[in-house]
Amino acid sequence: MLVGAGTLLVACGEGTGPNAPGLRGIGAWEPRGPRRRSSHAGPVTRYPNSRPGTDPLLRALRSLILLAAFTTVAHAQSLKVGDFAPDFTVATVTKAGVDAAPFKLAEHRGEVVVLAFFPQAGTPGCTTQMEAYRDRYAALFKGGQKVTLVGVSTDDTDDLIGWARKKNFPFRFAADGNKAVGKAYGASGLLWHKRHLYVIDPQGRIAYIARPFNQMSEDAYAALGAAIAAAAGSR
Repeated sequence: MLVGAGTLLVACGEGTGPNAPGLRGIGAWEPRGPRRRSSHAGPVTRYPNSRPGTDPLLRALRSLILLAAFTTVAHAQSLKVGDFAPDFTVATVTKAGVDAAPFKLAEHRGEVVVLAFFPQAGTPGCTTQMEAYRDRYAALFKGGQKVTLVGVSTDDTDDLIGWARKKNFPFRFAADGNKAVGKAYGASGLLWHKRHLYVIDPQGRIAYIARPFNQMSEDAYAALGAAIAAAAGSR
């Protein structure tokens, strides 16, 4: 159809002049200059060199949103050893079920806290990682005595509880469905969390960072154990 052909030409950026074939009478817009309007049309506000959907106010709003998002991500990614760990509150579970009270980082001063962000419960890489933590729980995490390990993912509580029961994991998992904790620590990915790890000392400062944590490397577990021991000795 003629209208369809005219529309296609506009979409491809061809034939946008007033004499272009198939464009007369279908309300085509020109990239520059005043817009034609009928005698009965109301006033038209037109910004110079603008196209539909590129109102300056909308562009400014998009820019502010992008700037805010970039600033948040940049701050989270700038976390370094020695910084105070961002505080948070999140629902946690164990193999026994949902914890009665949310986990608040600030309430765990005086102990070492290990935050192990991971993509998804039950996947091969994450199972390898968490099974290694389970099998080394006494050696690496002192059996949970003054060392609190929290695995953090975007999974819901039911999935985490089922996984913990199936694999007999002796530590907590945080259900960070809204990615608030992941964003605060720069671990939030497009769909899931990245495999990042933080060791937080008893004073609430970051003592060790692994971005990413290599779940397949024995050296990674040795470095984690040394970091936990050093952080525990800083009390």
